[in-house]
Amino acid sequence: MSTAAVSAGTPKGRYREIFRKYAASRDSLIPILQAVQESEGYVSGESIAATSDYLDLPESKIFGVATFYNQFRLSAPGRCQVQICRGTACHVKASLNLLEVLQQELGIEPGETTRDGLFSLETVACLGACSIAPVMTVNGEFYGRLDKKTVVRALGEIRNREAGGTAAEVAPGAAADAATASARPAADVAPGPAAGKGGEHA
Repeated sequence: MSTAAVSAGTPKGRYREIFRKYAASRDSLIPILQAVQESEGYVSGESIAATSDYLDLPESKIFGVATFYNQFRLSAPGRCQVQICRGTACHVKASLNLLEVLQQELGIEPGETTRDGLFSLETVACLGACSIAPVMTVNGEFYGRLDKKTVVRALGEIRNREAGGTAAEVAPGAAADAATASARPAADVAPGPAAGKGGEHA
């Protein structure tokens, strides 16, 4: 389908400005999905349908590509975007255990958003704050030297804040510039338990 055939007056038409930058061929599929996500924060069912029309590909094919690559989100990001580091330094300090805590507390898997739209959860290869491992960020704010208790406490504090209440502050790590990051204050965030060395790299 040509770009001209996509009417700006239809829901699918709002993707016209994205589509016009790419040839109507299957080679454009991943770049188009990347552009949609950059524009909207995720790849919606509506955008998949519009891309299907433009590239003349089945929606099932596009959905399959979007779910195969973990760079794509299929739900709108939450107001509080939680990223947990799975790089080497965090891995050996049990970040997998912290990911499991986050999944249990939030009731979602990585790439998903809570029903109330408050939290979304992602894993990342490295957050560049190895000196305060294990680390997570919430909307770009660093929380370092975490363990189960500090993760649960941080989520509770965020929920309380979003609800308009008050709670004792859970001190995040200062916004890190890679190797020199430090907790703020470090004494308030207890180190997590060490785990056996293994697999993942930053």
